[in-house]
Amino acid sequence: MTPGDRSRRRERSRRRRRRSRALIAGALAVAIVAAVVVALAQSHTGRSPGGGDARAVQPGHAVRSPAPALSPSDLPLGRPALALAGITTPKRDPVQLAFRSPPRAGLLFNLSTGQVLWQRNAFRRVRIASLTKMMTVLLTVESGPPDAPVLVTRQAVEAAGSKVGVLPLGRRVRLESMLYGLMLPSGNDAAMALAQHVAGTASRFVKRMNSEAAKLGMGCTRYSSPSGYVNQGNYSCAADLAMLAHVDLEQPRIAGIVRTLSAALPFPIKGGKLFLYNNNPLLIYGYPGVTGLKTGYTLAAGKCLVATAERHGVRLGVVLLNSPNPAIEASDLLNHGFEQVYHQAPVPQPPIPPGI
Repeated sequence: MTPGDRSRRRERSRRRRRRSRALIAGALAVAIVAAVVVALAQSHTGRSPGGGDARAVQPGHAVRSPAPALSPSDLPLGRPALALAGITTPKRDPVQLAFRSPPRAGLLFNLSTGQVLWQRNAFRRVRIASLTKMMTVLLTVESGPPDAPVLVTRQAVEAAGSKVGVLPLGRRVRLESMLYGLMLPSGNDAAMALAQHVAGTASRFVKRMNSEAAKLGMGCTRYSSPSGYVNQGNYSCAADLAMLAHVDLEQPRIAGIVRTLSAALPFPIKGGKLFLYNNNPLLIYGYPGVTGLKTGYTLAAGKCLVATAERHGVRLGVVLLNSPNPAIEASDLLNHGFEQVYHQAPVPQPPIPPGI
């Protein structure tokens, strides 16, 4: 073999190696493109190849998720009890009111139409303390007549936190009196007694609470007790509480209780009467047109308030969660709603101290 033959053979070998490397590189490129296409398709469907959920949110990235089909208790959600119009467009709210120390979450809305007038973190899940009792009172009213006898159990008497405080162990108390004890002074002892009366045990009553929340379309609500005293696993959001306020006030018995400043009720104690006083600050300080509804407080939840009022046929509600000044903020929001949105004349009102 001459030197020229060897040179030509080496050149042919180099060309074959180059063609082989080119083919391999091409195949790899095709595989990479195919993988990218599959990944993009999965990101649009939110499903992994094995059928699992692939919608994990990376830190620093916000993802707009669809409305949940299940409640936090994994129950199918029903149709919302009140359709909240404008709940996703806060920049278009007719009331644009900024607080120096704002609540963690809140909502101002029309109780009749569901029109949202002001909102802040309306779907944020937060602890709600005794606003839990808004569901407890609803289930109790739906379960029996006002004169049904409610047994005062040891668990009720020993309940922690705010109490009616004079429940007579082993005696039976008229259900309506117990409801006033639940909603005016926010009695945790009354909540336990009523839960056991309605469902046999507190745990079975909590299951009913979560079932009712799902039926009402409350997609960010979960209950863990009849009273809300224990914060763990007990939470909701402003949007859900607005719907629940609407449902509560549709019940005449509840509406009559929560607008009451004080009550003297038949009770099996010495003197035969129980005197109760509402801790709703708008009732205490005489906000014009106030109709309810419920306060709540724990260290973890902060000060919470669902307040409702009616003037000249316009019914408004406000939800404030973890607010430093719930009474003042509720008053300001309601005033802006009545005056700016519905063009009603201002109504003189007594001053409300800060921090209430």
